[in-house]
Amino acid sequence: MAENYAFVADLCKEIGDIPKHGILSRTIYSDNQVKVVLFGFDQGQELSEHTASTPAIIHIIKGEAKLTLGKDSLEVQTGSWIHMDPNLSHSIFAKTPLTMVLLIFKVKEPTE
Repeated sequence: MAENYAFVADLCKEIGDIPKHGILSRTIYSDNQVKVVLFGFDQGQELSEHTASTPAIIHIIKGEAKLTLGKDSLEVQTGSWIHMDPNLSHSIFAKTPLTMVLLIFKVKEPTE
């Protein structure tokens, strides 16, 4: 890998085989500003409600899911993109096999 960039040709191929009745997560990049985690969910799998202390972005690469953000419930699909502020409660339930990218920012956003 070059020193000044990171390249992944195909995120779906990068995740590999998703375990039956399971969730697979793989960190594909990390530096002092961001951690990038690729997730693969089998249909029916979920991450229960939780929060993160820093901002984060979810990008749905493939599949459909129910995403809960605070009190809102959203139907997300291939191409959906979500930015979450710190401390927002969220959960995700895979309605179909699902591949998503999670970007976790290591620098906290300033408070107003």
